[in-house]
Amino acid sequence: MTDAIGVEGMRKCFAEVEAVSGISFSVRQGELFGFLGPNGAGKTTTINMLTGLARPNTGSIRIGGIDCTHRPRAAQHLIGVVPDESNLYPELTGFENLCFCAALHGLGKVERQGRARELLDNFGLAQALNRKFGGYSKGMKRKLTIAAGIIHKPEILFLDEPTTGIDVASARQLRQLIADLHRGGTTIFLTTHYIEEAERLCDRIAFIVSGRIVRIDTVEHLIQPIQEKHVVQITCANTLSDIEGNLSESFPELECKTIGQRVIRVEADEPVRVGPLVRFLEDHGVEVSEARRMRPSLEDIFVRITGIEADAMRKEKEKAGSGQ
Repeated sequence: MTDAIGVEGMRKCFAEVEAVSGISFSVRQGELFGFLGPNGAGKTTTINMLTGLARPNTGSIRIGGIDCTHRPRAAQHLIGVVPDESNLYPELTGFENLCFCAALHGLGKVERQGRARELLDNFGLAQALNRKFGGYSKGMKRKLTIAAGIIHKPEILFLDEPTTGIDVASARQLRQLIADLHRGGTTIFLTTHYIEEAERLCDRIAFIVSGRIVRIDTVEHLIQPIQEKHVVQITCANTLSDIEGNLSESFPELECKTIGQRVIRVEADEPVRVGPLVRFLEDHGVEVSEARRMRPSLEDIFVRITGIEADAMRKEKEKAGSGQ
């Protein structure tokens, strides 16, 4: 079976900056493939090259079996693109935007109007079909932008940060829509800052940092090495001082790390005895408000592989999305 996406040695430079550094990967037909990394890692540049908006300096690209290296638009009929910023028209209604996008893909009037109404209904936007897009909420805008990206029923869908900057309820609805598209057989290439989103949705995940892919694997295989680890997270009521070194010295069998100013993460090969830890902290003036055992997650693997804290990555994206 031909891969939906095949990339070999793809590299992109802007002046003296190497945004993407000779990456290679493939995405199988029908797969939901996650592309995970911090802001500036090269995710959007990669999508732009795969969708024909930018040309690589070196390397090859195949989309749906079509060589797009020197003909970047050759596979446009196979793909749908949902950019991280909406490309729809604020002065047009939701219905008019979808019909316009459908017309660009060659759908006839009857077909495009029927498809637009179908998607508005499926995405819970039927009551807003005659409202101007500029008056939509952030969540509604993201849903309509995704609807526009699949108006022509593409085989391969590129989603660039689909849930960034929207409320929790809208993000949950969008993840369900993405999962439904995946179950329907659509190949999905998803970039995201949100590790829990990638863990929930994706079949396989690539970690990209500073333009380089540092790991590609299934969520199951990524988490496997730490499944036997025992993890306890301790939340403190007051700000932690230099307690990490004291903990490591007093409990050499444990791997202790402070997260932020009030959380301590403890890992061990054997079950962690919480009582001695809490007593030690209280003896050192730390008031413990909660101690709970944690299930190892993809976030743990991401931090181990990249050295980048997930919380810092989320805050970075949220700050960028707010325009601050």
